[in-house]
Amino acid sequence: MAAGKYAALQANIQLIKDKKSTKDLFMAYSLLYKDFKETDTVDYGEGDDSTTQYLRHHRAEVLEMARIFLLTEVLEADAPFFRDKVANIIQVADTSELATFLRFLPLLPEKDHFKFTAVEALRTNISILFDAIALENPYPAAHFNDQQWNQMYLKAAFMQRDLSLIMDVDGRANKDLARIISDYAHERWAASRSIDPMFWRPVAPFLEGVLLEDMARLLDSEDVVERRAGALSCHHANTPSAKALLQGHEALVAAIEEEKLTWNTLKQ
Repeated sequence: MAAGKYAALQANIQLIKDKKSTKDLFMAYSLLYKDFKETDTVDYGEGDDSTTQYLRHHRAEVLEMARIFLLTEVLEADAPFFRDKVANIIQVADTSELATFLRFLPLLPEKDHFKFTAVEALRTNISILFDAIALENPYPAAHFNDQQWNQMYLKAAFMQRDLSLIMDVDGRANKDLARIISDYAHERWAASRSIDPMFWRPVAPFLEGVLLEDMARLLDSEDVVERRAGALSCHHANTPSAKALLQGHEALVAAIEEEKLTWNTLKQ
């Protein structure tokens, strides 16, 4: 942010804190676009803290940073007073504002208070909003329950998003999700449609019954990426029945053990 604009924003925020003015907060937020343009040059500084890294990674624009800075400052000043006001701001936000809020929600104080907004975003078919909460965002893994997480993961597959950008998939694996993945795959196969091989990543701890049959199908696929997905799932399952399916796929097993083949390199 330009020094003069940043100083003016800080002064405005201080007035909002002192007066505890809902009207001033709403007005300041709604007028940020006039002083901070999406086309303004961004300077993230030389900091290497987690917040700066997150902003840099997501290539935050000046207007986005101004919005998040304003909300952060008032929430840190008096969360009990301002958190409902912030929720009201987001409730009437346009698509761009809501996407910013969702994408940078992990940086805000009072994260739990805005979980409803994050979960509601899973209902949308607007990719910019869904991507903002589901992709490259640590919030779902940290705050969603299994039902919400599973809904997000399946919706990401249905919308054909890049599943490799969902964070902590391994840590949020659960038996219900493994069943859902298998059921969805069978629906796709019955319709002669393919699925992203990355979709299978969370099933490894739950390979039994139908899921083992699914792995056998993947390993017998003509698609090399599907074979890799099957091999990774069976290898990480670490059970005799899963390991047995890997017989005849020694090259894939060797690549996994040498860490040349991982979920991160699946499609390379």
